[in-house]
Amino acid sequence: MVLPSKQNPRSPAYLLPCVLALSLFSLTGLLLYKVDDVVSRTGTVVGHNLEPTPWHVFPHKPFDEDTRQQRAYKILQCSYLTCRYAAGESGEERRKFPGGGGECPDFFGAIRRDLEPWMESRITKGHVAGAQRLAAFRVVIVDGKMFVDWYYACVQSRAMFTLWGLLQLLKRYPGKVPDVDMMFDCMDKPTVHRVEYQGMPVPLFRYCTTKEHFDIPFPDWSFWGWSEINIRPWSEEFPDIKRGSQAVSWRNKIPRAYWKGNPDVSSPIRVELLNCNHSRKWGAQIMRQDWDEAAKAGFKESRLSDQCNHRYKIYAEGYAWSVSLKYILSCDSVALLIAPQYEDFFSRGLVPEHNFWPVDPLKLCPSIKYAVEWGNQHLEEAEAIGKRGQEFMESLTIDRIYEYMFHLISEYSKLQDFKPTPPPTSLEVCEESLLCYADDKQRAFLRKSTASHAPTPPCNLKPL
Repeated sequence: MVLPSKQNPRSPAYLLPCVLALSLFSLTGLLLYKVDDVVSRTGTVVGHNLEPTPWHVFPHKPFDEDTRQQRAYKILQCSYLTCRYAAGESGEERRKFPGGGGECPDFFGAIRRDLEPWMESRITKGHVAGAQRLAAFRVVIVDGKMFVDWYYACVQSRAMFTLWGLLQLLKRYPGKVPDVDMMFDCMDKPTVHRVEYQGMPVPLFRYCTTKEHFDIPFPDWSFWGWSEINIRPWSEEFPDIKRGSQAVSWRNKIPRAYWKGNPDVSSPIRVELLNCNHSRKWGAQIMRQDWDEAAKAGFKESRLSDQCNHRYKIYAEGYAWSVSLKYILSCDSVALLIAPQYEDFFSRGLVPEHNFWPVDPLKLCPSIKYAVEWGNQHLEEAEAIGKRGQEFMESLTIDRIYEYMFHLISEYSKLQDFKPTPPPTSLEVCEESLLCYADDKQRAFLRKSTASHAPTPPCNLKPL
């Protein structure tokens, strides 16, 4: 008797493909979830996933991406892939210079004064960490590569153009910029008050400082361009302003003091300045700048080169420090400075009654009137003051600015008592990644300010 053989039940033919498809779908879903999670936590130079600085709030930035997927693709492409595949120079490549770089201008001596609070204590990791709560972003340079850790968004394109300037510095002096760990804020007012932080000063870089603050002044973003208001890179803007100033000879310029700006920025001095708007009584023409109307017109009526038609130009600080100082000095008009409280990196080189005329804020209108009357009665001396102001700004070439940046970072790095390493949350930033995020106008401005290798070494800081 033959017993029937026992057969195993056969699986349906479609089961294996279904399992594979389900697994693939699950993996895809998990990958998309992970990607979305990473993208949603990635801060960017244009402000993705970042809140505005809480100490100076401004509206959230609009983004061009129409969908969430487009935004994710842009962040992945620009923040994670671009620098990895960009053809860049090795940080070890060093350029040999044929000769010396000469002596630095006197105002470079302010670098050591700015860093004096850390001369004895040195700059520790604790100092840098202490500055984080006041910073918008952190820059770490290691082996010629730059890494950025984001904390808050910066208004407009300030962060983009500031970082571009740092990248051009690395290109200007390849292999010579030391490893460094720096905290930056991108807003106008200093925050590291000497009284509050006297026990442990924290090093924070920004565009200005005061005598009451430890903040370290650094060249502002507009030297590489301010695309939102059509201010071109300094290497283009200054020559254009100088040409504009020569359209009318100094003695044929309007013999009055001129100011045009926005008084509605919590600036008592600008509000008070409006009372001086009387050509016969105070010798001044004070104009309110309507930024909304100027923006609608594409800032065509606000060309800096067209604003050098008066013998005297007034500088009045706004909410805090203002980028307008360098443009006012660039005209050959006599710059009337109303007791500036804030200092940027180059203004420490200004000398009263040599390359500018000081105005007393306590006697504002009479002080302006006196300056105008004195100048109109001493034409040769007044014209010379205006010319020296313009010459000072002409000496501040973009090459000189890179030299200042180089020495500031070098002296700062000497005070660090630790080896800088990029934080795990930081990402590399390179020229290509900034251009990836830039809009068409920003991209054009950035490319105009691209640097090349320096033909000579940086100037020499004077010994202590």
